[in-house]
Amino acid sequence: MAVHPERIKVKTSDGAILHAYCEGNGPVLFLISGLGGTAGFWAPVVQRLLSHFTIIRFDQRGISGSTRGTAPCTIATLAHDSICVLDAFGINQATVLGHSTGGCIVQCMATMAATRLRRAILSATWIQAGPYMHALFSMRKSLLMTAPQAYVESAALLSYPPDWLQDHWAVFEKSAASAPRNEQDKAIIAERIDALLTHDGRRMLKSLTMPTLILGAKDDIIVPPLHQNELAALLPASQITMLPSGGHFFPVTRTQPFIERLTAFAGDAP
Repeated sequence: MAVHPERIKVKTSDGAILHAYCEGNGPVLFLISGLGGTAGFWAPVVQRLLSHFTIIRFDQRGISGSTRGTAPCTIATLAHDSICVLDAFGINQATVLGHSTGGCIVQCMATMAATRLRRAILSATWIQAGPYMHALFSMRKSLLMTAPQAYVESAALLSYPPDWLQDHWAVFEKSAASAPRNEQDKAIIAERIDALLTHDGRRMLKSLTMPTLILGAKDDIIVPPLHQNELAALLPASQITMLPSGGHFFPVTRTQPFIERLTAFAGDAP
């Protein structure tokens, strides 16, 4: 695989244009982000892994540089988009890591093309949203539609541990400046919330026959440990690792421990 960064535009069958990136050297690691849907979420992780993995990531449809297309924004659509990105880079098989909503996408990818997943990493994700997640995300969707500034500010407060966020306050300020500016931007986020809440991965579990790692943080209040424990119970052959802290965005706030678990599982620890 090429060491030099490569950026391409991937066109889907419904006309979405996805901005995708490939860089690094070594076994292929495909990173799929969550509700925010950006390739940029993984920046702290990527910088520490470029000499060990060929890393693929992309902006999901309607997010950042990628266009929306016409297909309904479901988990199945996002999983199909992810497979299209692998196809565009000529990747037959990869370790696929999905964080939060990205973990739901990985589950769905397994039902569509299980042989494409060498290993699966389900990070801060769930098999099916329960009452807690429905209440939380319904509240967040209400804020999104009526008070978008409060929506982005509360997202930062919920996603990061208080001590980490206080020491990295610029992250909060950047989030506060990213409030959706128009009805179209709000609609794209709202449909993604609907997609994650309607995900039901129970029928998908039989497709997760590849080695699977479940990751979580004990202080995650967006997707709390009860969801990772449920996944582990339903996937008895999987491995589960719970970081003692890090909040929902533990790949960013506890990057080194996250990378240590990831690389040990993926079989190419630095």
